[in-house]
Amino acid sequence: MQKTLAIALMLTASLGLAACDKKSEDKAQDANQHAEQAQQDMNKAQDKVNDAAKENAEAAKAQAESNEAAAKEEAPKN
Repeated sequence: MQKTLAIALMLTASLGLAACDKKSEDKAQDANQHAEQAQQDMNKAQDKVNDAAKENAEAAKAQAESNEAAAKEEAPKN
């Protein structure tokens, strides 16, 4: 009787796992799609950060040139 009960429980557990397997595959595929989307969004954000840094560097260069020109104009007056 115990052997029959053990076999029945193993069969039930196997069928239960087999029935749930499809859903877990779907969840894994959804998770992969979300991860890919998140990676794309992170790449876009990084591109924007890089663009902002480039603009910041250009603004700093322009400010330095402006300061230099102002210093040259101020020098003859002294």
